[in-house]
Amino acid sequence: MFETTTYNDPVVLDPVVRARWAFLETSSATAVLRSVCPAEWADITDVLRTFQLDPIRWLCAGGNRGNIAREIDNMFSQRGWREMRLDLMTQGILISRSNQIVEKLAPLHQEGYLVDNFKGRVVLDVAWNAKDGNLDRDLSAYRSWHEAGVISAAVLITQDRVRLKQLAERLWGEYQQSLPEDQRKPKLPIDPSTSTTTNLEKAVLRVRRGVMGTCPLLVVAATPETWNQQPYLPV
Repeated sequence: MFETTTYNDPVVLDPVVRARWAFLETSSATAVLRSVCPAEWADITDVLRTFQLDPIRWLCAGGNRGNIAREIDNMFSQRGWREMRLDLMTQGILISRSNQIVEKLAPLHQEGYLVDNFKGRVVLDVAWNAKDGNLDRDLSAYRSWHEAGVISAAVLITQDRVRLKQLAERLWGEYQQSLPEDQRKPKLPIDPSTSTTTNLEKAVLRVRRGVMGTCPLLVVAATPETWNQQPYLPV
């Protein structure tokens, strides 16, 4: 694994998109996606350019497949991406010196898991509010799929927990100040302080341990710049 920054190249990634999200990549993932998977990269950049973090959907309890994850998944679904389970089948074949098949060994089946979005040779998971242990499963699967030649790159969309926590507290505080004092609730409807869910910090720890091998991985994290600049006003 080697960490790279090809997402800073304006030819590779539109600076407008770059300014709205935080990025981490290995093995020049952004440049690989643009060059090897241009159609899928166009979808990804279009979603990143279009998506806006809306406090009404964000500051709402919803478990590990909450409103934000479903919204992003739906944007990819509209572009032809599908939820898929990716399994691997490996079979050894014994071949003689004269190039004759002598024996086919029993195939080995490696069961995968449902990835949120799959298209072409790219897998993309939205790890917004899941248990952070899921990252170990995801990253090891990406590595094995890439080593088997099944995918060209993997993408993980998550959140910058530290920076979004500050924004959430500010927006919630401003909303509470607009209410009569007897109706105020200081506690947020979500828990942005928890360190046991998927976020950029947790992904960085795992990626920098080298668990990805040579698989190009792009981690994209929502930041306050992804916010739509609207206050929290419940419907």
